[in-house]
Amino acid sequence: MSSMITADLVDLDLSAETKEAAARSLAERMVARGRVTDLDGFLADVAAREAQMPTGLDGGIGIPHCRSAHVTEPTLAFGRSAAGIDFGAPDGPADLVFLIAAPAGADDAHLTILSSLARHLMDAEFTGALRAATSPAAAAALIAGEEAPETPSGGPETPSGGPETASGGTAPVAASDGAAFRIVAVTSCPTGIAHTYMAAEALEKAGEAAGVELVVETQGSAGFTRLDPAVVAAADGVIFAHDVPVREKERFAGKPTVDVGVKAGINRPAELVAEVRDKAARGEVAAPVAATPVERAGEPDEGYGTKLRKWLMSGVSYMVPFVAAGGLLIALGFALGGWDINKAPSVAEHFAWGQVDSWAALMFQIGGLAFGFLVPVLAGYIAYGMADRPGLVPGFVGGAISLTINAGFLGGLVAGLVAGGTVLAIQKVRIPAALRGIMPVVVIPLLSSIVVGFLMFLVIGKPIASLQNALTDWLSGLSGANAVILGVILGLMMCFDLGGPVNKVAYAFAVGGLATPNEGSLKVMAAVMAAGMVPPLAMALATTVRGRLFTKTERENGKAAWVLGASFISEGAIPFAAADPLRVIPAAMAGGAVTGALSMAFECTLRAPHGGLFVIPLIGNPLLYLLAIAAGTVVSAAVVILLKSARKPAPGETRADAAGEAAETATKVTVAA
Repeated sequence: MSSMITADLVDLDLSAETKEAAARSLAERMVARGRVTDLDGFLADVAAREAQMPTGLDGGIGIPHCRSAHVTEPTLAFGRSAAGIDFGAPDGPADLVFLIAAPAGADDAHLTILSSLARHLMDAEFTGALRAATSPAAAAALIAGEEAPETPSGGPETPSGGPETASGGTAPVAASDGAAFRIVAVTSCPTGIAHTYMAAEALEKAGEAAGVELVVETQGSAGFTRLDPAVVAAADGVIFAHDVPVREKERFAGKPTVDVGVKAGINRPAELVAEVRDKAARGEVAAPVAATPVERAGEPDEGYGTKLRKWLMSGVSYMVPFVAAGGLLIALGFALGGWDINKAPSVAEHFAWGQVDSWAALMFQIGGLAFGFLVPVLAGYIAYGMADRPGLVPGFVGGAISLTINAGFLGGLVAGLVAGGTVLAIQKVRIPAALRGIMPVVVIPLLSSIVVGFLMFLVIGKPIASLQNALTDWLSGLSGANAVILGVILGLMMCFDLGGPVNKVAYAFAVGGLATPNEGSLKVMAAVMAAGMVPPLAMALATTVRGRLFTKTERENGKAAWVLGASFISEGAIPFAAADPLRVIPAAMAGGAVTGALSMAFECTLRAPHGGLFVIPLIGNPLLYLLAIAAGTVVSAAVVILLKSARKPAPGETRADAAGEAAETATKVTVAA
């Protein structure tokens, strides 16, 4: 650990006011040490991790962290803030900030060392010693494990939660058979560096305090070591504290189970231990084959609407790579070989190495095959999101049937939900223990495929196909005011949550149209991509034109936003929206609506599902397309400048003067564009 943190990576007087500024300040120290090669690129990776889930923890701790290609070796930087910095923790700002940087291909040993820090953060003596450290060198030594925190006189306190034993611990709480109550737990988080191990430490301490035997399997970035099957078999209850799928979850089936997010494992471990014991006392057990995290309840207030969104997004997330690869290859095939390339003979039978048309046909045919997986993958992974691996077979079968009966994208959505629901229903049937081993491999795939096939071929498939055809015809006939209105709606959706669920719904709608391409669906794809480029481009323009309205960090983010926006990465505007959502999001939506409307009015088309400005040669009416993007960008930039100026007049000028100057600047921006 000593090589990961040194005194010059410690700032005991961290003066940053925001989490972004804190990350930048600590990252600059890493850059100075040669541990980080690209400051902005690394900070973008940190921000992307932060967007997944806040990294603030109870007890005044912030742990921004990520794995990044811009990190040369595992590194820790530590900052201590007197005023506190908001990292999203329930109990308020953090005064101890740890920036953890791991290389994209970090080895297991280094990540294991990083996990030890995460465990130390759950130790009050360790954090207390850091708050009392008087020099960077002392703080670095504490974190590196070269100096132990002082133990208060009188020895360690006896953990609460159970009767004292002679040794100062707690007596084990007996299970119904007279032995100590046994719990196995699994913890995991998206990055697998910090939260995974902090949750494990918290649960182990809570188990010790409650007098139960609790063993944790950490499924982090360093891989995972499976619990001994005998330990799992002997367990009286199971706790899952995770934000990514639990690997080999079927090992824990048939036991009382508590299933929550990883932060619940950190913040309320004692409650989880008590809850799993209560379930065991009531005889509640999990289904024979446990469901995946997207099906689980997560936090107690998560409803079925949220679950449905997660199921659908599970399918979309696995589908998008097929769409991107297939769509770009098809678009390149058309670009090189013309619109008749779809009539070319199979390249397996005829291929001339020196002819462009042959290469165009190769790209088109590979892309077409990739696109052929679109609907089956969508259906298969919606079912997977609901019912884990047993849902894959009926999901893929249902998706393939959807293509066969021309039910298309809508058929894939329904087939995935039907397949997942069928598997979950089968799993609820009580079966003899001797048959459980063959259920996920033989019985469930067989029965669920029969049910899904029957329903898709003979019951619901044809009505869905009729609806899909009606939607295709509607898109084909879009023109005039109807097309413009749809463009406005899609533009608003793309800019509402900047890569969130609403954005993904609009994107999925456009991608679904590419499965059965026609003039209308290609216009929709063009409008969606154009609108999605506007928010980061607008924030970049606004920070350039009126930089004093933005913080230094935002101005730096604005430089990166030019590239992100040009690449159709809407998330490039998230740092701005997070800092000032009431002004940035309405401004982004206004520009997105303008761009979506203009793109549809100009009848721009796009066969590629991604690529931003880099696929301009593949766009129909490219100059008008660029004009639509520029117009929306200017509108969003002007609106955000007006809104921010009305709130923050410059020193020495009135609010009205500031608003007037902003309007004049916005006019200049418009004229210049």
